[in-house]
Amino acid sequence: MKTFALSLLSLSLLLAGCQQATNTATEAAALPAGVSLVKDASKPVAAVAIPYKKYRLSNGLTVIVHEDASDPLVHVDVTYHVGSAREEPGKSGFAHFFEHMMFQGSEHVADEQHFQIITEAGGEMNGSTNTDRTNYYQTVPVNQLEKVLWLESDRMGFLLNAVTEKKFEVQRETVKNERGQSVDNRPYGRLSERVDQAFYPDGHPYSWPVIGHMADLNRANVNDVKAFFLRWYGPNNATLTIGGAVKAEQILPLVQQYFGAIPQGPEVTPAAKPLVTLTQDRYISMEDNVHLPLLYMAFPTVYVRHADEAPLDILAEILGGGNNSLLYKNLVKTQKAVQAQSGHGCQELACEFTLLALPAPGAVKSLAETEQQIRQSLAEFEQRGVTDDDLNKVKAKMEAASIFGLQSVEGKVSQLALNETFFGEPDLTAADLARYQSVSKADVERVYQQYLKGKAAVIMSVVPKGQRQLIAKADNFTPVQHDFGGPSTTKAEDLQLRPVKDNLDRSKIPQAGANPAIELPTTWQQSLSNGIRVLGAQSQETPTTSLLLRIPLGLYDETPAQVGISQLLAALLDEGTLLKSTEQMSLALEKLGSSISFSAGDEYLEVSVQSLSKNLPQTLELLMEKLLLPGFNPQDFERLRQQTLQGIQHAEKDAGFMASHAVQQLMYGDHISAYPNQGTLQSVSTLTLADVKAYARRLFKPGRAELILVSDLPQTQVLAELQPRLQRWQGDAAERQVQIPDAIAKAGTIYLIDKPDAPQSEIRIVKRSLSRDFTGEYFRAGLMNFVLGGNFNSRINLNLREDKGYTYGARSGFSADRYAGLYSASAAVRADVTAASIAEFYKEISRYQQQGMTPQELEFMRKAINQSDALAYETPGAKLGFMAAILQYQLAADFTQQRNQIVRDITLDELNQLAKRHLDPASFSVVVVGPAKEIRPQLDQLETLGLKVQDYKF
Repeated sequence: MKTFALSLLSLSLLLAGCQQATNTATEAAALPAGVSLVKDASKPVAAVAIPYKKYRLSNGLTVIVHEDASDPLVHVDVTYHVGSAREEPGKSGFAHFFEHMMFQGSEHVADEQHFQIITEAGGEMNGSTNTDRTNYYQTVPVNQLEKVLWLESDRMGFLLNAVTEKKFEVQRETVKNERGQSVDNRPYGRLSERVDQAFYPDGHPYSWPVIGHMADLNRANVNDVKAFFLRWYGPNNATLTIGGAVKAEQILPLVQQYFGAIPQGPEVTPAAKPLVTLTQDRYISMEDNVHLPLLYMAFPTVYVRHADEAPLDILAEILGGGNNSLLYKNLVKTQKAVQAQSGHGCQELACEFTLLALPAPGAVKSLAETEQQIRQSLAEFEQRGVTDDDLNKVKAKMEAASIFGLQSVEGKVSQLALNETFFGEPDLTAADLARYQSVSKADVERVYQQYLKGKAAVIMSVVPKGQRQLIAKADNFTPVQHDFGGPSTTKAEDLQLRPVKDNLDRSKIPQAGANPAIELPTTWQQSLSNGIRVLGAQSQETPTTSLLLRIPLGLYDETPAQVGISQLLAALLDEGTLLKSTEQMSLALEKLGSSISFSAGDEYLEVSVQSLSKNLPQTLELLMEKLLLPGFNPQDFERLRQQTLQGIQHAEKDAGFMASHAVQQLMYGDHISAYPNQGTLQSVSTLTLADVKAYARRLFKPGRAELILVSDLPQTQVLAELQPRLQRWQGDAAERQVQIPDAIAKAGTIYLIDKPDAPQSEIRIVKRSLSRDFTGEYFRAGLMNFVLGGNFNSRINLNLREDKGYTYGARSGFSADRYAGLYSASAAVRADVTAASIAEFYKEISRYQQQGMTPQELEFMRKAINQSDALAYETPGAKLGFMAAILQYQLAADFTQQRNQIVRDITLDELNQLAKRHLDPASFSVVVVGPAKEIRPQLDQLETLGLKVQDYKF
């Protein structure tokens, strides 16, 4: 029988292959000249797969098309196989720098026009750079696709003539601001670049940071970056991936029209992948503006998709991947560490197996003890070995992650682009699942022996300033210092340009077709007998169910003496139950590929549930166990309380948090809204488990709770699972009453908070404003602000970022809930231009308040807002957020149509009157967090704007 069955199978595959070959030949004959079909995988055999078709243009550009008509949008990704690993020593940061330059206009696209066109089209866009690739991506309504192809082809083929010295200088300053914000001014921000410097051999392409060394960028000139572009940004080193409500045969002529004439670039060969080795442990250390010391260990292993990557990933999960890991058991559970984890990060050329721990205050005399504790956990693994549960939970998580990853077009396109760029095979979903399913216990134990046991590592100590006695061991590694000379002498005549020759009139922006019809999620409602209101929607794109349970309990229900209690309650509910320990509950969820998480905000304690629909009954049983039988274990409480206290002290080192906290205090005075959600050192220090239990008994009730769900299952089936379970939960709480007092801040005052030696200043220009609505003045005021500070091409951002180079990003906007709101303008700026930045903020706000919006800006805003609906409801997560607002604010079924009508009808006069009413410069207060000694003299000069400086302390 087996032989017969296999013969039938072989025959069927042969017939299918013949049919596919016929179809492929027919399609190939109909392709535009210069386009060839490489592979048709539009009807995959695997159960979990991303269908696609792969083509190649004669200039080497790879084109992948994924057809998905579930939403009227399209996601376009252009990935260039170049990252910081393609740079040369002394010329670091070029790949990331070009990510910035590619948004600055090209020969037929004006400065800042790329963002403007995509925003006006109702789309979203961005770019990113890592060690091995740079990608640019846009999601737009499907009728805007041709514009995206025009934009992307123009910067691929016509960029260099638009790269000017001025743009180069401005973006160099922007990159410096980005580094200041994301690296230098962030606790532990320089950890990874210090580790990589010691981990890789001198000159290895991973030994410098992706953002680059600022000395290298300072030394470079505009011709250096042009030469880098010419070397790496040809069509033969790029993959264009298009996914959404498209048909390949309809869009390929457009692809050929816009990209076909771009000349091929130099040949690109794969980079070598020699395995990194260390002959001895390399100890390095640094002092930082941090609260807790940190120990970080990094072992060299393999490279991405090496045969040993999968077992090493599972080993990382066993050692430090969650509540069942050895590091959690030995360090976190015992309160020796606030945090401990491990990971196996892989890149194209190399992987790093990392372990880290932040010891609890007083738990160790130095990080040498923490290192020893980590090594003891490694030794314990060697004795313990690998269990069936270790493998099963990882495999279940992989299956769930693969399926949840199919929920958005962007997610699928990103996977296709990444896999094609690095492996030449767009869809590896089934292959990746098979890789992890095939891992055995012996595989995991073998890779431990091969890559970790007795092997050398980089061991990094990060300690608070002035506490070098805490380092694990004296530094025994010093990086090689290089002298790369003075300023570059690269000349324009050194460049070998590749002009595009075609007859296409690229000066004209392609016109979009009619806006696609937007189908709002079809919803159903049900009220349960215990008071829970249910709002559901069916989405059959993936066999998954997502739930969001919102219980009216949060900061607004707290007192200053117990602030932070809601977040502590949520953290405790994330732990074990009366029937299961934290570890047992985590294991039960992991084996299902499900997740249940609790969080608390101002108004709600939220429970987020993600499950494969086939596992929904078991997942709901675990949810009910958490709701009805919380463990409230005293040891868990004390550990979480200590972690919260350490988190508060860590946050107090962050300039952004400091600025936000000051704004809360100044805007809300003695009200509970003035306090951070995680609480204060004083309040959390005095909270007891009895306090949390009493708080839960009073408020953790289903009455007036809201449950929002999106599932592939029909309403009847979902309710059959939900109702009998949730109705076991009973109780109601008193409805909260909230009265927000006036702000205590003085208008015209700069509140200065000292952060010594900070390279940047955080600025908040703020006032109390409207509470939230969806069709009233709050919504209309948001439309008014859109062109001032509500998008990348806003007046504020173009001034401070693109023109002045003061910041990585500046913005303004209204934020509110149903009780109160703020208007704020904010940015993190270089410390030396703090006062100049505030002056520019005030100039832009004053001019807008007095002169208002232009007719052109009104048209831009209308198009951007009304055409963005195609992107608003794509994923289950997006649907949950949309539906949650419907329930919370009891919105009419047609509220989106009402909003669209407002956008279409609102007049310039009404918008300008809103600006006059809400943007009076004299009504604002200013918060600045920065190095007071340096910036105080600057700020004093702002008295000409009517601003007086006042020192502020928490």
